[in-house]
Amino acid sequence: AAEKTAHDLKARLAIVPLVLEARGVRKSCHPGPREVRVLQDVALELAAGESLAIVGASGAGKSPLLHILGGLDEPDGGTVRVNGASMWTMSARERSQLRNHSMGFVYQFHHLLTEFSALENVAMPLLIRGVSPREAEDKSREILDKVGLSERLTHKPGELSGGERQRAAVARALVGNPRVVLGDEPTGNLDERTADHVYGLMLDLNRELQTSLLLVTHDRSLAARMDRRMELQLGRLQEME
Repeated sequence: AAEKTAHDLKARLAIVPLVLEARGVRKSCHPGPREVRVLQDVALELAAGESLAIVGASGAGKSPLLHILGGLDEPDGGTVRVNGASMWTMSARERSQLRNHSMGFVYQFHHLLTEFSALENVAMPLLIRGVSPREAEDKSREILDKVGLSERLTHKPGELSGGERQRAAVARALVGNPRVVLGDEPTGNLDERTADHVYGLMLDLNRELQTSLLLVTHDRSLAARMDRRMELQLGRLQEME
């Protein structure tokens, strides 16, 4: 069964266009007098509708890699393409527009705006895009219903549980129908049961909406539920069985 799944996935990758592609990505930092290589010639491909987990120990460079893939931090070298467009040859404004239209982000901490309701938080990316308030509200209600928060629309983050806040963050990432959602330890701040529920929700929406999903995590049991797994170790990224 495992061999058939792997064969089917390879066949799908051969015909489905790439949503995200990285080649030769390098990044160093200078925490002291000596240079530390965080990422070394990293390469990956993510197809439309595919889910990919990148696992690694704390400090392995998972978050820096995700920030580069999401256009939030510039690499020292290499290329990143989203929908075929080279992200780091764009202007900052073009890159921001690409993120707003094609990418969603979910972090370990929800980063919801405390003074706004769940509905208002989720609608924010659409309003920034220029969508009318009525359409933004309708789309936000629809995605909040999908994550089970239809009864919590007017509640502010402080009135929601940790799991509810993270589900609202997932809804916000998906409301604009992005091509890819990037998650940085998105369940790392939740208890095991709630984390499992939120993780399952993200995978269900990945399959239902055909939005590609790339998550970085240290939790190998959660990573095992994704289509593919890669491991980041000593700055290098390799496929896992």
